[in-house]
Amino acid sequence: MKIFIPTPLRVYAAGKDTLEVNAATVSGALDELTRTFPDLRKHLFTGEGKLRAFVNVYLNDEDVRYLPQKEATAVSAADTLSIIPSIAGGTGRPGGTGRPGEGAFGAAVKIRPKCLIHIEE
Repeated sequence: MKIFIPTPLRVYAAGKDTLEVNAATVSGALDELTRTFPDLRKHLFTGEGKLRAFVNVYLNDEDVRYLPQKEATAVSAADTLSIIPSIAGGTGRPGGTGRPGEGAFGAAVKIRPKCLIHIEE
């Protein structure tokens, strides 16, 4: 299967944007990824070995957190795994409140949880 590595984490993956792995489950694929690039482990997993809360993993177009078997979900060679780190920060514009769900000038911000954008360079 193919794992897509996001731009901010490529520095820990020898600059690679993808990695082909042979694995039976999502967890196995992530283990193979971090065996190949050990520096990625601390950015993806907590000290207890759990995926960090701000790391989103998608099997094909499905958020792994909402799959019945989560990381134990079986995978095939044709599958793709995308790692999408959450992005946080201020509005960068005067007038932004900095409160969750509000953008500049207090405008409401709608978050669409099932939206996945994949940009290939």
